[in-house]
Amino acid sequence: MRIGVPTEIKSNEFRVGLVPGSVREVVARGHEVVVQSGAGAGIFADDEAYAKAGARIVPDAEAVFAAADMIVKVKEPQPVECRRLKPNQILFTYLHLAADPEQARALMASGATAIAYETVTDASGALPLLAPMSEVAGRLAIEAAASALRRHNGGRGVLMGGVPGVRPAKVVVLGGGVVGTHAARMAAGLGAEVSILDRSLTRLRQLDELFEGRVRTLASTLETIETEVFGADVVVGAVLVAGASAPKLVSRAMLKQMKRGAVLVDVSIDQGGCFATSKPTTHANPTFEVDGIIHYCVANMPGCVPVTSAQALNNATLPFVLKLADKGLAALERDPHLAAGLNVRAGRITHPAAAASLGFDGSPVVVAE
Repeated sequence: MRIGVPTEIKSNEFRVGLVPGSVREVVARGHEVVVQSGAGAGIFADDEAYAKAGARIVPDAEAVFAAADMIVKVKEPQPVECRRLKPNQILFTYLHLAADPEQARALMASGATAIAYETVTDASGALPLLAPMSEVAGRLAIEAAASALRRHNGGRGVLMGGVPGVRPAKVVVLGGGVVGTHAARMAAGLGAEVSILDRSLTRLRQLDELFEGRVRTLASTLETIETEVFGADVVVGAVLVAGASAPKLVSRAMLKQMKRGAVLVDVSIDQGGCFATSKPTTHANPTFEVDGIIHYCVANMPGCVPVTSAQALNNATLPFVLKLADKGLAALERDPHLAAGLNVRAGRITHPAAAASLGFDGSPVVVAE
């Protein structure tokens, strides 16, 4: 199979679909890799490094899409990329379709088969290709919150860990999954007062044992969310329903009862966000203010640490890239966990949660000639 790796074009996205080490593994299996010149610049991997790994370097994205049987990316395809896709191609990347009907329609119209990292599963039902970026995003959420809390950035002027004689920041994490766990770990490590809310009592027991009392665990109810959010200096939104839109846990009305200058970090923004007032932002302009509350809603948080995050992502995705390269779409029939990643095929949204969130009935898009 011929695998194409274009340069990511989303704002301030510096990761790359395949790092040179992954290219070497793919080529060693007898496949061809076509890489756009400069695709690895964000991780300081030049064209020579890719050529040494066995890739063929082409000058632009058009050449990559024209040559490839499968496109491997990091972020969802932008409109110009969707127009380059062909019916016989496989796209393997993050999609987050539930909150992006425009992208969904463009992928349906392309006729390509799109497999989403974020809905591939493992034997335990976890999401192994989402996990590494969730780990990164959870940790970055606290770094972002600490910066946004500074008074010159519009925040409350509270030091995350406080100092002797002065209380630290109160951090509330909504969701006890991978993002929430890593956010809590970072916040607790800085000395903040941390609470995690989750609906699963089993997960709360696991977190209680993990943190050995350093983090407070609370069952997530409407009353508990309100009480904790109203008293928080930082709220991290870390809820996930695989393939579907994130539930809205904090309404606009609730903002008026929060502390002025408090910070909301919405890590769920890729799936539409879990705060009613959230809207996607970029690393160039990461925050905005609503009713005196600072919102940080960067949709590609791990993109700002691409050396770490590209390698972490490749560690997880490479086995699945190799399966698809070796077997093509037949790999979906042999691996039900990879098949769970199928989101678009033959002009239809195939993932039930994504289709339900989008309100699509499963009919294919009719493309005008």
